Amino acid sequence: MMNPENCRHLTVCDSTLRDGNHAVAHRLDAGDIRNYARAAELAGVDVVEVGHGNGIGASSIQVGLAALSDTEMLRTARAELRNSRLGVLSIPGFSCVERHLKPALDCGVDEVRVGTHCTEADVTRQQITLLREAGVTVKGVLMMSHMAPASELLVQARLMQSYGAHAVILMDSAGAYTCTDVREKVDTLVQHLDVEIGFHAHNNLGLSIANTMAAIDAGASIVDVTARGFGAGAGNAALELIAANLHIGKIESRLHLFQALDAAELAEDTFVKRVPGNDGVTITSGIAGVFSGFAAPVRLAGERFNIDPREILLELGKRRVVAGQEDAIVEVTLSLTEEREHRISATDP
Repeated sequence: MMNPENCRHLTVCDSTLRDGNHAVAHRLDAGDIRNYARAAELAGVDVVEVGHGNGIGASSIQVGLAALSDTEMLRTARAELRNSRLGVLSIPGFSCVERHLKPALDCGVDEVRVGTHCTEADVTRQQITLLREAGVTVKGVLMMSHMAPASELLVQARLMQSYGAHAVILMDSAGAYTCTDVREKVDTLVQHLDVEIGFHAHNNLGLSIANTMAAIDAGASIVDVTARGFGAGAGNAALELIAANLHIGKIESRLHLFQALDAAELAEDTFVKRVPGNDGVTITSGIAGVFSGFAAPVRLAGERFNIDPREILLELGKRRVVAGQEDAIVEVTLSLTEEREHRISATDP
């Protein structure tokens, strides 16, 4: 049963215009951003996160070229927001301070999430410290957080807190969490940190809504959503479904139910080419604990080399490949191809 004491001041971050970019090969255009930012504002979301699926500075041949530059996306969204804050994701390695972070702030960004692999919080120190000193709201993000136990996540989250992060977000990048995982890990951070804790769900195992609500019950005060679950892999926790569950559970937030439903319908009518769902690839991705954004390139690699994409995902999981290591997809696929050819040759008379 939902604990009302854990449900006050819930912050809802809408990542449709960032995580959703994964679902369309990062091709959201100015009209998509303008129209949806306006709808999200009306829906009452606290933060509208905008950008390339992998955050500012990530547009590249390796992970996908965005249709617009970071500044074009941010300025377009900024013009539509009055009460909702404009947010970005910054992953050191993709982004750097002078070329990407400072120009983003010049576009009117209100808050920055600085993300890294869940065991490498130390690489966020420079950006979190700089942003905090500049008076910008900054939140640390532990990506692929299913790969570390609660005790290790606490160590890493404490580092982010010590650097000045206002909050720490656990990102279920692979959609691999169960509700039991969520409760244990969120509760551990809530009980031992002095900053807010958030949760970002993916739906690869069909648990994004249940996991998000479990996170709230465990004390998370920040949750991420996307319209129609529009995002990498099988998508995220759907804005409209979270809005409905908050309404039923009488959990306080700034969301307006009908306007949230309207925003989701607008997204589907305009740029959601395919409502995210579960299939063999996304489910296997969740089982293997592989980054949700790998679903599309793994499908392409499987088709190109005539290898079952589920086999590729399982092997990627065994190798503990993480976001940013997209080159490993082809390497693993070629390895599986060689193994198949070796088996065939070994059985030939």
